[in-house]
Amino acid sequence: MTQRVAACQISDLEVGQMQQFSVADQEILLARLETGFYATAAHCSHYGAPLVNGVLQGDRVVCPWHNACFNVTSGAMLEPPGRNHLRQYPTEIEADTVYVKLPETAESAHVLPALAAPDTQADSRTFAIVGGGAAGSAAAEMLRQVGFQGKIIIFSDDSQLPYDRTALSKSYLQSDTVNDPSLLRSADFYQQYGIEVKTEVRVSQIDVAAQQLTYGDSTLRYDALLLATGGKIRQLPVAGADLENVFTLRSAADAKAILRAAQTAKHAVIIGAGFIGMEVAASLKQQGLSVTVVAPSSVPFEKVLGKPVGQLFQQIHQAQGVQFRLGTKATELQGDTQVKSVVLENGETLQADLAVVGIGVDPATELAQGLALDDDDSSILVNQYLQAAPGVYAAGDIAKFPHFMTGEPVRIEHWRLALQHGRIAACNMAGQTVPFKAVPFFWTGQFDIKLRYIGHAESWDDLIIQGSLDNKSFLAFYSQAGQVLAVAGAGRDRDIAAISELMRLGQMPAAEAIKKTDIDWSKQLAK
Repeated sequence: MTQRVAACQISDLEVGQMQQFSVADQEILLARLETGFYATAAHCSHYGAPLVNGVLQGDRVVCPWHNACFNVTSGAMLEPPGRNHLRQYPTEIEADTVYVKLPETAESAHVLPALAAPDTQADSRTFAIVGGGAAGSAAAEMLRQVGFQGKIIIFSDDSQLPYDRTALSKSYLQSDTVNDPSLLRSADFYQQYGIEVKTEVRVSQIDVAAQQLTYGDSTLRYDALLLATGGKIRQLPVAGADLENVFTLRSAADAKAILRAAQTAKHAVIIGAGFIGMEVAASLKQQGLSVTVVAPSSVPFEKVLGKPVGQLFQQIHQAQGVQFRLGTKATELQGDTQVKSVVLENGETLQADLAVVGIGVDPATELAQGLALDDDDSSILVNQYLQAAPGVYAAGDIAKFPHFMTGEPVRIEHWRLALQHGRIAACNMAGQTVPFKAVPFFWTGQFDIKLRYIGHAESWDDLIIQGSLDNKSFLAFYSQAGQVLAVAGAGRDRDIAAISELMRLGQMPAAEAIKKTDIDWSKQLAK
């Protein structure tokens, strides 16, 4: 049974506008397009952001928090990190009133995408996915979405089913208890849709010519292969790095070990001032530990965000009591069996009963025999379809792919981009021809600041700051030769969402235009 609810008057919304309204315990997003009025669930299927605070471009709404995208006419999820579609509700117009037809009993706001049932008699092919992270799990699911009915096997050296790695350094380390992280999908989901996930299984060899891989004492012949092995943690090359309570953070097991140690530790030293190091520093400080960050850079995030934004993050951490030792390195970790102190290059010794090393990752491409690798970082070279060789694809941290905005080969270590890679690779494995043309995006949350970053700039010759760094409400534009390559922002979520669409459409204004005027980015997108 349905109920007809008056949502608004026709004149209340112009074309290209959205509004949110509530009926009992149902929250609805109403959008007006040239073709009419459309109603869907109001909140993103990732972390529940109100989509009305995002932007509407054509029939596409962009989430203001993590850039998931949905089609407002159907509710379909177009871009991750959302996993499910939005529930869609019929609308009708009578006189000047827009009505929405809602179920009398509230239903789930989000709907699982239509997935093909596995049927190896209809399709006898086997698709192998090596890596159970963001790219691998997204690919497996997308294969079913595009109708693949053959066998899908994920090989994962992790002990758990695919989970949200982005939470490990943030909310997970701020928890009171040591639990398993949130799974992306349940075990029942993988079983129902015939996706076999082999956990704690390490693939030891791949023979591209024979289309065969080896794991343990077994071999598997595959028809298509996706390599999504991610990054391998860089180890600290100093004495004492193998002491107890010295950690790196890549997996749920790592996060659990850090959280257990944090329950009794008092003094944490974080080695590295990148995103993992700084997020862990914020989380452990919120657990009540004394925290000191050690890094050779002059400010955190200097190479990625530049000095002004890096200084802001340092000031935010210092205001919460985090200490910094910058422009120096750790040369030794001391202790009998467990770490007790960290010795710095400048001669200072820091007390530490817990240390976390976050000095980056390298592509885990040891299995990539027979594939073309980049000379600089040994990443796998792929084309715009994420193909490394006939029948072989690579996605995520290990893939160097042509950036659609510049044509330059890039490798990007973003969780959302890995999800995007996995989805596009799956389409092409299944026989479609879909180039990768998504705009990279990442986010970080530390204490009271949440920063979003759209685009990709490995270097820049001009940095334009608009807004107020002191008030944590700003946009930072990174440009090279007048072209804006990336934008970072805090307190400007809708602007970042609008800028992401302008970049996708190839309509981003030049740096000089941005310098001359304070652009209303939603209006710029609507032009």
